[in-house]
Amino acid sequence: MSALRLPLPQSPEYARAFEAMGRPIRLCKREARGDLRLLWQIQSRKFGPLGRVDMVSRGPVAASDDDRASWLERWQHWHDGRPLILNADGMAATDLRRAGFWPLMTPATLAMLPIDAPENMRARMAQKWRNRLNRAEANKIKVTQHNLNRDHWLLKAELEQARAKGYRGLPPAFSAAYSNANPGKAVVFEARHLGEPIAAALVLRHGPMATWQIGHSTPQGRKLNAMNLVLWTMMTRLSELNHDMLDLGILNRDDAPGLVHFKLGTGAIPHKLGGTWLHQGTLAPIARRLPLRLVA
Repeated sequence: MSALRLPLPQSPEYARAFEAMGRPIRLCKREARGDLRLLWQIQSRKFGPLGRVDMVSRGPVAASDDDRASWLERWQHWHDGRPLILNADGMAATDLRRAGFWPLMTPATLAMLPIDAPENMRARMAQKWRNRLNRAEANKIKVTQHNLNRDHWLLKAELEQARAKGYRGLPPAFSAAYSNANPGKAVVFEARHLGEPIAAALVLRHGPMATWQIGHSTPQGRKLNAMNLVLWTMMTRLSELNHDMLDLGILNRDDAPGLVHFKLGTGAIPHKLGGTWLHQGTLAPIARRLPLRLVA
């Protein structure tokens, strides 16, 4: 569909999953001389006193900085005047302010893991991460891979883990819908020791990219460093399938420093997003006059 590298929320696979859940997503794009220059997908929902709001997450995806700047100047040509919540990527805070966007949330940082030849990926690992992988490989752990089905224990474990730790993400129903709507692109990597499952992770494949969606390890799995082996098996398989980037998700140093250490130990590169912003007609003139210290 596109030569652009599309993050999960901007991928056609994501749109198909939401369509299957009865929540269609609108696709907008701009072409020039047959080349795709801009692409963004829009979700709409009711949002408190704002009424119905459009949302664009990690978009628009642009072929160049000039194309992205052009979108910021002209985006309202493709929208119908309702408020827009934008989870920006690649846009400067000063440019968003100038366009009338009001800052809602500070930027999150993602862990982006390059996928290439196994020897290169192994060389980029932190030494302690590589040592844990070596120990896991010696622990007679068997890692298998198969397409996700809605009855897999990982989905229930993720639901219970989210409730216990108080975080919110895409629900397990989304993962199941993604698998049904995109055959072969929702893959579970499962580790077993002495026949018992001790860790598993779900990866969602989309274009040249892939996204680590959920993962869970039992106490025995953590003791045996099973998740290191699960992720390594995932990385090598994605390399075989010609993917070039694995999105490991948000780096939350305040609430999950151990998970941050685990993700960065793979050789992942921190990628800072642009924050979450609101454009609403009556607020726009005020937003343009906000002090720079409040938006930077």
